[in-house]
Amino acid sequence: MIDLALLFAILSALCFGTGMITSRIGLHHLDARSGAAISIPTATLLFVMTTPFTVDLSAFNLAATFIFAAVGLFYPAMVTLLTFRSNEELGPTITSAISGTAPLFAMLAAALLLGERVPPQAAIAAIAIAAGVALLSWRPGAASGAISGSKLVWPVAGAIVRGFAQAGAKAGLLLWGNPFAASVIGYLVSSTAVVGAEQLRHGGRRTLNRRGMQWFAITGFINGGAMVLMYAALARAPVSAVAPIIAAYPLITVLGSALFLRSEPLNRRIVAGAIITVAAVAWLATYRTN
Repeated sequence: MIDLALLFAILSALCFGTGMITSRIGLHHLDARSGAAISIPTATLLFVMTTPFTVDLSAFNLAATFIFAAVGLFYPAMVTLLTFRSNEELGPTITSAISGTAPLFAMLAAALLLGERVPPQAAIAAIAIAAGVALLSWRPGAASGAISGSKLVWPVAGAIVRGFAQAGAKAGLLLWGNPFAASVIGYLVSSTAVVGAEQLRHGGRRTLNRRGMQWFAITGFINGGAMVLMYAALARAPVSAVAPIIAAYPLITVLGSALFLRSEPLNRRIVAGAIITVAAVAWLATYRTN
C-alpha cells in the first residue's frame, strides 16, 4: 500500500509540474481568472462523465461529502486562482519556489486537525525539498525591481491554502476512501466558485480566444489527473509522507521549461537544486518503505 502511495504521489507531482508549464503558455493568451474558469470546469466535466464507473455510492458518507465540498471551495478553486495569478505576476519559477513550502503547512495542519504524528525524517525531507525547489527555481535578480512584496502574497497564500486543503482532504478520505468521489465533489464546488467569480467581475476581461481555451483545457485535464492521484496517495499514506513528494512538482516545471520551452538554460544552480530535491524525495521514500 505504501509503495503504491509513493507511485501515486510521484505521478501527481509529474502532472502538477506539467500543468504549470501548460498554464504558463495559456497565460500568453488569457488572463488567470478566465483560464481557471476554463481549466477547472473541463476537469469537472471529465469527472462527472466517469462517475458511474469510478464512484461506488454504496459507500457514501455524508460527513465526508461535506468535507470534500468544503475542500473544493479552496482547492483547486482558490489555489488555482492564486497560482495562475502568481504565475501571471511573478512567472512560474518564483511561484514554484514559494509553492515548495506547502508541505510544511500541510504537516502543521495534519498535526493540528488530525493529530497526525510528523516523523522527524518527513519534516527534514520537506525542508530539503523546499530548499531544493527554491534553488532550482530561483533566478538571480528575479525579485528585484518590478516584483514588490505585495505580489508575493499570491504564492504564499497559495502554499498555505494548498497545505491545509491536503490535510482536509485526508480527513474526508478517512471517512470515504474514494479519491474519485473526493475529486468530483471538490471539482463541482470549485467549478461553481470560479465560474461565478468570472461572471461577477467587472472590467479587465480579455477576449476569449481558441488557443488560450485549448491550453487551459489541457491544463484542466492534467491538473484533474494530478488531483485524483494525490487523493489516491493520501488515502493510502499519511499527509507527512505524501505532501513533500507532491511539493517536488516544480522540479518538473523548471526542467520542462528549460528543455522544451527554452525559457531558461540549464546551469549548475538548477542542477544542484534538482539533485537536492530528488535526493530528499528518494530519502523520504526509503524511510517510508523501511
